[in-house]
Amino acid sequence: MAEQFFPYDIDNRWKAIFRVLSVSDDDGVTVGDDGAVVVTYGRKRVETTVSNIDHTEVSGPHRWYTAVGLRLSMADDGLTMGTNHRLGLCMAFVEKIPKVMGFKPHSALWVSVADPEGLAVALENEPQTGTNSA
Repeated sequence: MAEQFFPYDIDNRWKAIFRVLSVSDDDGVTVGDDGAVVVTYGRKRVETTVSNIDHTEVSGPHRWYTAVGLRLSMADDGLTMGTNHRLGLCMAFVEKIPKVMGFKPHSALWVSVADPEGLAVALENEPQTGTNSA
């Protein structure tokens, strides 16, 4: 599998926030052919592996004030790297990733990439068997 890049779906209404955070069109999630997963959000960077991702979940829409920007979850130690409130992908980790902000490592990361379903497929660490759902 070739390296895949999933850019953020940037909502221009929040451009001032993204400028302060140095978020640009070059940021997003890269899934390498070696299983590396690199997430960039302005000056912030997360690195892990596909094998460290327990599961993913596409979710949204969310309230803008919980989904836009770089923020910690109010419910747990999860991290958000959001550029819109409409739709994104939550990655839950087997081993927590090093802290990006706050005081503790993060057990999950939500990203608002333009193709969350495609990113979920790229992050599957085991091949899917042909199951049909009716």
